[in-house]
Amino acid sequence: MRSNVAQYDLIAPGSLDAVLQILADSPDRYTPIAGGTELMVALGAGRLQSKKLISLWNLEELRFIEITPDAIILGAGTTFTDIRNHAVITEEFSILAQAASWTGSIANQNRGTLGGNIVNASPAADTPPALLAYDAELTIVSTRGSRTLPYHDFHLAYKKTALEPDEILHSITILRNYVGYKSYIRKVGTRNAQAISKVAIAALVRGNKDFIEDIRIGAASVREYPVRLTATEQTLIAKSITKETVAAARAVIVTEACPIDDIRSTAKYRASVAANLLEEFLQTL
Repeated sequence: MRSNVAQYDLIAPGSLDAVLQILADSPDRYTPIAGGTELMVALGAGRLQSKKLISLWNLEELRFIEITPDAIILGAGTTFTDIRNHAVITEEFSILAQAASWTGSIANQNRGTLGGNIVNASPAADTPPALLAYDAELTIVSTRGSRTLPYHDFHLAYKKTALEPDEILHSITILRNYVGYKSYIRKVGTRNAQAISKVAIAALVRGNKDFIEDIRIGAASVREYPVRLTATEQTLIAKSITKETVAAARAVIVTEACPIDDIRSTAKYRASVAANLLEEFLQTL
């Protein structure tokens, strides 16, 4: 059954300071929303539980891309279209740009935000695997100040994050130190865009002709939240790519992944696909 719009209250203070003050004064009352793409789905399905909403859409303090010699800093309000159209991102952070191109339709990409994709905390979200592979860091703000948190520590359980009720995600920082890394990203779904992933893998690796020196693997739809597959990574560090190495890594990723059965896929299928994607990546090295 569709929701009754008259039952909802939406305010748009127009500045970040005003938003934070409202959240500080009544932290359990208002739910922040950005582009609203996920919200509209929930609203249409009659399952949007939050009745009081506070808009972050197009706040100048949250919609920006800053380039420094050492890092790129993306405001949480940065849209997927902003990401796709940014020259530095497409050149240096190609798997993030690719993930942004998979997120819904062009209309969704014009409205949907990177911060919303993170905070919504879907296990199948498109950009988290890339952000995990890039070892992104989050800046979180409230009237009490700001704090930073490695992205891999942000998701705590299904739809549960490290955000306090009076906090919002301000920005995402990625270091510009991936020159010489080979990248890989693959999404398995009914189609590339406008479809929820059954399994998605993003990976970065640096090596020499003899062995892997560093590897980072982010994944979606293999656990109850987006994850960095650290156990799988450890089986590959300082190893050469041989049939035995690949077989060992496949065995670990199947164990590390704990997917579920749902309407889109079975857990057995997801675990098998994750192993196949890992092998596909390793075979390119």
